[in-house]
Amino acid sequence: MGGALLAQTPPPQQGPANVAGNWTLYCKDPNGSTSAKYLELQQKGTVISGHFKGPNQSGGVQGTIDLQHLVVRTKTRDVLTFRGRVGGPREGGIVQANTFNGTFHDRGGTGSFQGQKTN
Repeated sequence: MGGALLAQTPPPQQGPANVAGNWTLYCKDPNGSTSAKYLELQQKGTVISGHFKGPNQSGGVQGTIDLQHLVVRTKTRDVLTFRGRVGGPREGGIVQANTFNGTFHDRGGTGSFQGQKTN
């Protein structure tokens, strides 16, 4: 009988991954070249803010994290939008993100990236 009660218990709520910190994104750009781009992210719940630095521009960022799905948009002359999944070990049910892989968009098209947390 105890098993039947457990089966009907909703799963515990999972919080968004912890993505705060400094990130290096190794990018394959839409034009076929490669570059490194840098994110410095702060996090309050599901809201992301921080700073972006790329080869040709830098500026603020804003974004959101939904469990392990991170979207970051730069506040720069040429806006970049990074979208992907973060991964890493769990502590207390929260993913402590140390990887961020996905795609990004700029006015030149779509590129891909592999990100690594550096702190």
